[in-house]
Amino acid sequence: MTSTFPDISISTERLVLRALEEDDVPALAEMMNDEQVAAWTDVPQPYTEDAARGWITEYAPTERTAGRGLDLAVTEFLTQRLVGVLQLGKTNWHVRSTELSYIIAPWARGEGYASEAALATAQWLFRDQKFERIELRTAADNTASQQVAQKIGCISEGVLRNACIAHTRTEDGRWVDLRTDFIVWSLLPEDLDGVGEQFADTGGFTSFSDWN
Repeated sequence: MTSTFPDISISTERLVLRALEEDDVPALAEMMNDEQVAAWTDVPQPYTEDAARGWITEYAPTERTAGRGLDLAVTEFLTQRLVGVLQLGKTNWHVRSTELSYIIAPWARGEGYASEAALATAQWLFRDQKFERIELRTAADNTASQQVAQKIGCISEGVLRNACIAHTRTEDGRWVDLRTDFIVWSLLPEDLDGVGEQFADTGGFTSFSDWN
């Protein structure tokens, strides 16, 4: 039988990570239409509320029940406002490893939310789910996402040459593919030793290649 992630929520001092809900549709669609999200991910552009609803009601539940991953809304503890999303994917239950990705809304960047959410998720995976490895992949020029990986204790393992497709706008407003390298990062349980609970970062993104 395939292992699956539980339907859980994770709390930090400032954040609550929980399952995506239909009430998140407008904020999720707005977040996905941001220029930086379009540049660094394969999220379809423009991203509609129908697409957001399909992700929340169909894609995310299927990924969890099939054992492939887990999609979590990152919300402010005090306001319950959606500040981002965090995704676990390409999960290998035999090896006990998974790939972690994240997006932070434009208005919430610079508050340390990406690092706080990623660290809390890593602690939960290692302590409660007995995972042994978390992997992140960041585009070579995506320094904001690389800073998040470094701040939670990730170790750079190398470069996958020409393995990432980013995007850039043309003068007429069209998005076109831009091929670049992936930097591969890993996090093991022992890497969390001494990592602080609070971070001051600029937010960031890793590539979401398989959404919807």
